[in-house]
Amino acid sequence: MAKLLIRDLAEVVSPAGTHAPLRGPAGMSKLDAYEDAYVLCEDGRLSAVGRMSDLGALDGDVEELDGRGRSVVPGLVDCHTHACFAGDRADEFSRRAAGATYEELHAAGGGILSTVGATRAAGEEGLAVALARHRAWMLAAGTTTFEAKSGYGLDRDTELAQLRVIREAGGIPTWLGAHAVPPEFPDADAYLDFALEEVLPEAARLAEAADVFLERGAFDAAHARRYLEACRDAGLSLRLHADQFTEGGGIQLAIELGARSVDHLEATGPEGVQALARSDVAAVLLPVAAVFLGRPMPPGHDLLEAGAILPTRSARPRTWAALTVQAASAATGPSPIWVHASVIATGNRSQYALPGLKSVASATIAPASSRSCPGGMGRPRKSAATGSRTAATSLRASA
Repeated sequence: MAKLLIRDLAEVVSPAGTHAPLRGPAGMSKLDAYEDAYVLCEDGRLSAVGRMSDLGALDGDVEELDGRGRSVVPGLVDCHTHACFAGDRADEFSRRAAGATYEELHAAGGGILSTVGATRAAGEEGLAVALARHRAWMLAAGTTTFEAKSGYGLDRDTELAQLRVIREAGGIPTWLGAHAVPPEFPDADAYLDFALEEVLPEAARLAEAADVFLERGAFDAAHARRYLEACRDAGLSLRLHADQFTEGGGIQLAIELGARSVDHLEATGPEGVQALARSDVAAVLLPVAAVFLGRPMPPGHDLLEAGAILPTRSARPRTWAALTVQAASAATGPSPIWVHASVIATGNRSQYALPGLKSVASATIAPASSRSCPGGMGRPRKSAATGSRTAATSLRASA
């Protein structure tokens, strides 16, 4: 295979070091940076990164790409998406504007459940078309690796169809079989009886991880434990949606069961922050979900200072005005919101407190580590991402 040389780049930037996960302000702030730089790829992998002045003669066939006026960072890694769905929730905006809460909408059959019918009706082909569109949006915004969940079928055929579609699209599939209790079941126990007996055996062959929505009005800690233990026994890695609206024991359960991550954390208090900092469970933050629902920001600054593993769904490198990031979550409804980095910057500075250099690591290496993104690329073994798969994002260099 011919070599690919991206030359005359204004800058190449990567989180520094050779290990993962990164923890704490010092670890997440360090960058390797080269100005007037190049990136060399061979056989689909980055083989060299450095300054143009250090680039020697290259033998063999070399395809050259002019990188003048651009910077390159590692491809963004999205370790929490709900990208495979059909329908929308446009009718809920007026009710939200009138003061209805997410929990009230969910209890009335809206929210997650309003999407279930449309997703079931779409069929596997329709879901593949929808995911291809969403994947193209993510790639255009710099996301080169993504996890995606099922959870909008809540029956056997649609859940499995979602997982197949995600897998075939190159995503990392997570079985979110415990997202909500569908209306045809009387309670959570009856639904879990069905899901674990009828869906789990095949889901375990398609998915890499399992996820549960541990929250008031969805599944409590006892339900979550039953579901996650069965999924773990079937060979799946574990993840949790927890502490989005209330602290329901999700962090403790995640640590006890050895989950890869616990996601949301808007309601997490000081004890939860310290528990995560002492653990190997990644704290995945979704700040735009909080903005959309008018919720408090997750305690990003406290988690960072305490030393937790901290992937995030928003990145704000200080000098790249062209960077956009995908910011969809279950909370926002299945309507992917594509936001400019400057929008995220306001929340980062004033509430979320994960600005600047730390955002590069939180959107690349942190979610790519195997602990926070099942099946993910992991930490490159060499500095500046050499030796890793070719996955980089090009940004205009001037603000």
